Amino acid sequence: MEWLRSAACVGEDPELFFPVGTSGPALRDAANAKRVCARCRVTAACLAFALDSPPTSGVWGGTDEEERAELLRTARDDVRRRTSV
Repeated sequence: MEWLRSAACVGEDPELFFPVGTSGPALRDAANAKRVCARCRVTAACLAFALDSPPTSGVWGGTDEEERAELLRTARDDVRRRTSV
């Protein structure tokens, strides 16, 4: 996890990236965390880590838990389609 040292989130409040709940302040925190991710140069490595380490809560690589679950579902569906042909 050498990439973590270069992450834009270094020095940010960790609680920002782990919002509690699914509405109100939690949505605001998740959006703010994603803004930090948007200016990060190691977002791809961070996202890969989160996708390879499920379940991982919080915002990683500019995505929340639901977004990563959808990415994983889509990838599984793509593999199934390719292998069933």
